[in-house]
Amino acid sequence: MSNALVEGVKRYTDKQAGQESPFVTAIEGVTILRSDRAKHPSHLIMKPALCVVVQGAKWTTFGGRRYEYRAGQALVVSVEMPAFSRVVKASSAEPYLAVVIEFDLAVMRDVMECLDTPPRPEGHLGHGVFVTHFDGALADCVLRMVRLLETPQAIPMLAPMIMREICYWLLTGPHGNEVAKVVLANSHAQRVVTAIHALRDQFNETVRIEQLAAIAQMSSSAFHRQFKALTSMTPLQYQKQLRLLEARHLMVAGVASAEAAAYQVGYESASQFSREYSRMFGAPPRRDIATLKTAQI
Repeated sequence: MSNALVEGVKRYTDKQAGQESPFVTAIEGVTILRSDRAKHPSHLIMKPALCVVVQGAKWTTFGGRRYEYRAGQALVVSVEMPAFSRVVKASSAEPYLAVVIEFDLAVMRDVMECLDTPPRPEGHLGHGVFVTHFDGALADCVLRMVRLLETPQAIPMLAPMIMREICYWLLTGPHGNEVAKVVLANSHAQRVVTAIHALRDQFNETVRIEQLAAIAQMSSSAFHRQFKALTSMTPLQYQKQLRLLEARHLMVAGVASAEAAAYQVGYESASQFSREYSRMFGAPPRRDIATLKTAQI
């Protein structure tokens, strides 16, 4: 990873006095991450994005599949998914630094339509996530995006152009076929993504595979198989993680007790909620929330 990018990201975070990572920047969809120490694993919802490690190392797990990436590499996420993530290499002398750039699929689709020879999705669905080496033109784009933060008046004009460049290099790069799958509206991947959005928007309701399969225009068995291939989770596992993450958010925010949060996210049994919460977060709801609030003090 170039020293210029390391210095640019570090300089930006050093200037954000009184703020903590993640740093939401003036460029829509661009977030800077920094950690001065290795962290405990955290749960989150990852949106389609390019996650570039500038310094340090991290791993992220989707379902049962783990991806490790470090300086000079990037995690590319093409589908919104629950994830389990941990910074594993960081120190005060060399903090973990990363740049996250969310994808605008409309821009990605427009760029793809302008290509003379657009990438063609391969027959198999793929995993919706991959790690790639980060160098050359793509690295230059991210460096210019970070430098743009120092001239806010130029952001409205130049940021969209750099974003189109990033889309171009991803679509024409070694993983272009994988990226193309979620861009094409008639691809199997895009139809599964449409069903994922329906599941996300109604996560607190009873999920019926037949209904999701109908949205994806597939048979129930084909949908179940391709959903798991794309997300490394079954639809029920995906829904469960969404429910538990939302319940945790409600409790941390202080707007719901453990029992109220359980019912609000769709559980019919508070005891079942407590069991599944403990399996996911490593402690019962009340103890976990108490630990989180203590860490925030």
